[in-house]
Amino acid sequence: MTDVIDMQLTGNWHYPTSIRFGAGRIREIVDACQVAGISRPLLVTDKGLKNLPITQATLDLLEAGGLGRAMFSEVDMNPAGQNLDAGLELYRQGRHDGVVAFGGGSALDLGKALAFMSGQTREVWDFEDVDDWWTRADPAGIDPVVAVPTTAGTGSEVGRASVLTNTQTHEKKIIFHPQILPALVICDPELTVGMPAVITAGTGMDAFAHCLEAYCSPHYHPMSQGIALEGMRLVNEYLPRAFEDGSDLEARAHMMSAAAMGATAFQKGLGAIHALSHPIGAVFNTHHGTTNAVVMQPVLMFNREAVAGRLAEAARYLGLSGGFEGFHARVGELNRLFGIPPNLTALGVTNPDIAALTLSALADPSTGGNPVIMNEYNTRELLLACL
Repeated sequence: MTDVIDMQLTGNWHYPTSIRFGAGRIREIVDACQVAGISRPLLVTDKGLKNLPITQATLDLLEAGGLGRAMFSEVDMNPAGQNLDAGLELYRQGRHDGVVAFGGGSALDLGKALAFMSGQTREVWDFEDVDDWWTRADPAGIDPVVAVPTTAGTGSEVGRASVLTNTQTHEKKIIFHPQILPALVICDPELTVGMPAVITAGTGMDAFAHCLEAYCSPHYHPMSQGIALEGMRLVNEYLPRAFEDGSDLEARAHMMSAAAMGATAFQKGLGAIHALSHPIGAVFNTHHGTTNAVVMQPVLMFNREAVAGRLAEAARYLGLSGGFEGFHARVGELNRLFGIPPNLTALGVTNPDIAALTLSALADPSTGGNPVIMNEYNTRELLLACL
């Protein structure tokens, strides 16, 4: 008789950064800050989380550990430059030396950007992910971050960039620097148990979009390719369970893994899904993950000639029949199950300036990872297909 070891959903991981994964590990927040070299943290979260028990309990832990009780929560759903400015003012007044970024992608992105900009003299837009602009930053002016995700979608906790909206130009900008990557991450699936079903769905489909686009990117990165494939499987299997029963801790844990996997995998590249959703979110303030889900099927058809064979292989791995068509149909099935709007118009994108959105999509760095070359004509047609 063969003894089988039951898989335990816990571990200590160091790729791409140090991750403490498992239920209840938020209790290690003080030690995590000490390991990261933070003695006066500013907890950065969003308005919806600031008064919730999970946030107050984390502040209690920090205070009991002698690290103070400081919080900044003026973070919009699509974090913007003015959020960063307000946070930096509070950060410098409090003489903080690091950030606990606590929340979904918005809070994580803002918290990382705040720590990154804490000692810089140039404006944040000078560090956009263009060429080698990141080398303009003073490394000594970057403070450490401990990231604590409370959703399972963006994977921002393991990312080396922050997405901020420039409200002057109505553009989302990707701010990049290797040291934006958090020094340590606590992934505690118990923190996601109270997440509403609609947010569970939107963030979960964001994780799926990250994995899907990384998997389809034409760039060479076998490690990311494997991570992306397994990430898609986890979302396909466990997101419906997490959506149906928010207290399903096993499903929550696997979704938290899938989120981190998606953000790790997209080092290989993103594509048209994100190239469209970034400008749409900047102009219409739509939820990022939900926007990704809405445009996912049209983008699959847009890329069909280039990805049909690869997605047929993915379909087999996910246990789907019908090859590319089966994969495409499953995306639609998931969207209907989660109540995702069927098109951008239903999402609230009304009277869009198609020409401006087209140009913004083409300017987005994600276009470089799409398996079909995007141009002004086919991108315009893709946008129209999403409406």
